[in-house]
Amino acid sequence: MTQNKSSNIVWHEGTVSRKHREQLNQHRGFTIWFTGLSGSGKSTLSVALEERLYHMGCRTYRLDGDNVRTGLNRDLAFSPEDRIENIRRIGEVAKLFRDAGLINLSAFISPYRRDRDMARNLSPRGENDFLEVFVDAPLEVCEQRDPKGLYKKARAGSIPNFTGISAPYEAPEHPEIHVRTGETSIEQGVEQIVAYLIEHDYIEAGLADTSRRA
Repeated sequence: MTQNKSSNIVWHEGTVSRKHREQLNQHRGFTIWFTGLSGSGKSTLSVALEERLYHMGCRTYRLDGDNVRTGLNRDLAFSPEDRIENIRRIGEVAKLFRDAGLINLSAFISPYRRDRDMARNLSPRGENDFLEVFVDAPLEVCEQRDPKGLYKKARAGSIPNFTGISAPYEAPEHPEIHVRTGETSIEQGVEQIVAYLIEHDYIEAGLADTSRRA
């Protein structure tokens, strides 16, 4: 996509910083980026995890592929170029949520490694505030689920550039978290992610106890 760039743009800092907002929220701002094939369980897992984090007192916002394409990215199709721009925009939105001190959960097929790396590298911080979650289910399992009937249409040739059928998917090589949804339940996947967040000091262990009592 051709973009007209201005040379007269300067980031305007406010007096309330990200650190202040994180102190108010009582947790760090970071991104949990779910990637995987259509039907692998990205959206379902992100919804369940957001509910769990909400009951733990965390401030969250969830970005989902279809939801974003109804508004911000409604002008984009599914060509390789549009997929790149789709993830670029979402990466920038996720960066803003991190700056707001929020935990944002982004569920997108995001098939290309370089685009996921781009979203990760937008963070200005030295520490890791971008967690890639590979939601891994074999293609045959995703096709069996096919909750939206997309694989059937793709096999029939009705949907061009469909990831896993007529367009490639590049699986993460070193994701922070690998959830095998072809073998585990959504509840087990949520517990796996929460355990990682506690172990690596993204959230406090005491919050998990509050969640279980709710």
